[in-house]
Amino acid sequence: MRGLTDGRTPGEARKNVQATSAVVAVFVALGVCLSGCGAGGTGARDEGPAHADAVGKAVSSSPAASPSKAPDRVDAVRLVKADPKVSPEVKRELKPCVADEYPVDVSYGKLTGGSAEDVLVNVLTCDDAVGVGSYVYRRQAGAYQNVFKAEEPPVYAEIDRGDLVVTKQVYEKGDRVSSPSGDNVITYRWSSDRFTEEYRTHNDYSNSVGETPAPAPEG
Repeated sequence: MRGLTDGRTPGEARKNVQATSAVVAVFVALGVCLSGCGAGGTGARDEGPAHADAVGKAVSSSPAASPSKAPDRVDAVRLVKADPKVSPEVKRELKPCVADEYPVDVSYGKLTGGSAEDVLVNVLTCDDAVGVGSYVYRRQAGAYQNVFKAEEPPVYAEIDRGDLVVTKQVYEKGDRVSSPSGDNVITYRWSSDRFTEEYRTHNDYSNSVGETPAPAPEG
């Protein structure tokens, strides 16, 4: 028992523990009484409104950040369907895939040097998302005019640092739709009143091990 009582008898140890417990109980009761009197009988709930007012004042005193101006959005589906330059085949593909969701990708950017954002629209198929048409619309005299189109599927266009980049996948005999043999990447740049081709690259996709590479297309 020496390890627990430091040489004192069990009776002395119990008396010291009881005395210490009594002192702690007195201080706890005194603390509860003081906190209840200072809070006006409502406890910690009185602290809530004070913190809320402080936060509200801090927020109201901060200057409001001005939102960045977003480009004007257009109804791309209506724009393409009303465009006489779009082929009937592409317009037939432009139908809802699910509910009112149409297979179109729309991008905004500066391509033609105008004051307004140009609109790039890619029309895809619902089943396998193959691009069937790419179009660029330039805002002129309050309306959007078609200044570029590519309708040789599979085709997909993107805006890259002010240039129009069009990717056309290349298929050899026997290729599946999901596995083309390569692609042609053509970069166009706006010149005066039209897009002109700057350069193009051809990429051959990797063939499976043991498979004979397909010959490069002529021309």
